[in-house]
Amino acid sequence: MSDVAGPDAAMMAGPEALARFLRTADETVLRGVFSTGEVTILENFPPHVFTGQAGLAHWRALMARHVGAIEDLSHTFGPPQDFGRTDDTVYFSLPTRWTGVRDGAPFDEHGGWSFVLVREDGGWRIRAYGWSVVSFAQ
Repeated sequence: MSDVAGPDAAMMAGPEALARFLRTADETVLRGVFSTGEVTILENFPPHVFTGQAGLAHWRALMARHVGAIEDLSHTFGPPQDFGRTDDTVYFSLPTRWTGVRDGAPFDEHGGWSFVLVREDGGWRIRAYGWSVVSFAQ
């Protein structure tokens, strides 16, 4: 484990870009965000588990369609939790609140991401993430 209290700005760049993609559906912001190796994504929509580069492409297409149907989407990150680093791999969880309008109705979603990042090509890349909703109101 690391003596560092939490992720630095370089480590947060991937989660920030991921959130920007969700707000805008602009796939160009994902360039260099995910590992070029094995990737695993756990989501709350089918097929729920996306693996490898093919899974990442499938997730990207489904997510772009999903967020394209949401208006005024915005997020707030809470303080990162449970940070750990072993060599070129880090883990942390990131409390997140999403608000927006879907099907004409406002919603408020609280959840969290669990991230695993790897050091790759001089930067931190998302190797895996899992999303979990802890409360949802619409």
